[in-house]
Amino acid sequence: MSAPEETTDRRDGQPPAVPGVGLPPMPTTPPAAAGPRTTPSGPAVPAGGGVPPGGGVPAPPPGFTPLDAEPAAPEARGGTPEEVTRPSAPAAPTAPGASAAASVAGTYPATPVNAFAPAPPVSVPVSVPVTAPEMADVARRSPHGDTVPRRTARTLRRLVSSVARETAVATETARAIQQPLTSCRQIAVTSIRGGAGKSTVAALLSLTYAHYRNDPVLTVEADPALGTLPGRLGAVEVRWTCQDLARIVQPSMRLTDITGYLVRLAGGGWLLPASQGSVGAKLDIETYRTVMTSLRNYFGTTVVDCETLPAEVARAALITTHARVLVTPATVEGVAATRSVLDWMGGLHTSMLPTTVVALAHAVPDTALDEAKAVERLGVGGPAVVSIPYDRHLAAGGAIQTELLGEHTREAAARLAAACMARANSGGQTGRPRA
Repeated sequence: MSAPEETTDRRDGQPPAVPGVGLPPMPTTPPAAAGPRTTPSGPAVPAGGGVPPGGGVPAPPPGFTPLDAEPAAPEARGGTPEEVTRPSAPAAPTAPGASAAASVAGTYPATPVNAFAPAPPVSVPVSVPVTAPEMADVARRSPHGDTVPRRTARTLRRLVSSVARETAVATETARAIQQPLTSCRQIAVTSIRGGAGKSTVAALLSLTYAHYRNDPVLTVEADPALGTLPGRLGAVEVRWTCQDLARIVQPSMRLTDITGYLVRLAGGGWLLPASQGSVGAKLDIETYRTVMTSLRNYFGTTVVDCETLPAEVARAALITTHARVLVTPATVEGVAATRSVLDWMGGLHTSMLPTTVVALAHAVPDTALDEAKAVERLGVGGPAVVSIPYDRHLAAGGAIQTELLGEHTREAAARLAAACMARANSGGQTGRPRA
């Protein structure tokens, strides 16, 4: 997909519905009492206003108040004398550092007073830094993913051997990542437990798609529990979250309208965070569905960093996305637990495992795992298995800088992105692309 355009999901042929989003109800004027009424200096006119018989100036409808009329006293409105001396409520103070738009923000009233008056503004959140300023001196310079001897050995090997095979493999991988799309492809990334490298794998996928593809790439953080995805993608500050966007998104918005609420990433693409780094933030299933169905017409590829299983949002993402990545630590316990999850996923639908990719993430340089046998066990039933090697740059944490990634890590990230895109386009059937 070379340019963003509004498309429909070919699975049902209908444009996506946006639940819970719409304009406030229009107020209705109570019907006037039946029968004619009279004016001080004219004949009787029909109830509800209109032009009197024989012409003349039309009488105003019931309830009409001229702009230059004096306001009625409380007694005339049926109020009490105490209203005359009752002071008005003071304005709410503005929080320090809040923007001008935030100081006038409010909420929608239950029933608008005037249907033709402009809608009240939506509350505007304040930008929050991803890393607190007082923590800036804690980080040190991130190391390169490969050691100096390894980089030297690779350079010497390329000097004395042919690189034709490596070039052919890289070209085939890039072709798989860049295959044309007829609509948005949503890829969910989840894991069986925290600390498996889920957010790191999601960030690698996002950076890889943004590097290879020309269509817009979106990364959605659907894990509000103090996730590390914004920091991994190099975001400096976050403002609008999934909850905020779900309240204001409209089907009539254009891509330029949507991106104004997203975080523009230096490595390419956009990010929609789940929270502003606060403890206790929630992301309910209805908000997730609203965001995902509303944004699928604007982006070619969407990577979703989900909660760990068996959370509700993670289960919904497994079923509704086109492909899914299950991140597992490269340990004996991790492989055994992931195999149980794969068996459970296979019982949900026949297309689940063929559209699943297992990312075998190595958190330490050496493990007691027979990787060949682990890949064989995890691949039973149809899922692809891609090994993510240990990388010093990834292990150090912080923002991912692609130029500091080890070469094996970059190749593994490209293979993972190609496998996900191929399965997202297959619809669970080998050789049959998804419409």
